[in-house]
Amino acid sequence: MASQSAGIQQLLQAEKRAAERVAEARKRKNRRLKQAKEEAQAEIEQYRLQREKEFKAKEAAALGSHGSCSEEMEKETSAKMSIILENYKQNREKVLEDLLSFVCDIKPEIHVNYRING
Repeated sequence: MASQSAGIQQLLQAEKRAAERVAEARKRKNRRLKQAKEEAQAEIEQYRLQREKEFKAKEAAALGSHGSCSEEMEKETSAKMSIILENYKQNREKVLEDLLSFVCDIKPEIHVNYRING
């Protein structure tokens, strides 16, 4: 009987050691998973920062070119306005003369459709 009892004790101790090893293995596994997750988060953050930097560079380039287009349009508009003002100054007197002559120089005539009853 003593040997059965000793055998059972050895089995219980072996089971206890196995359970401790399994628990330790689970702890190591959880630590590795946590470490892998942290490394992945760091890598994701680094990738995100890199992509954001590239996006900002492209955005700045696009807005820079858009800004130069805006400046170009301002110059073009300014040039056209100066041409229009120059034409206005050159033709103002002639237009006023023509307008005044049409208004003041009246030549009365009878309309072709007017009928004199008589």
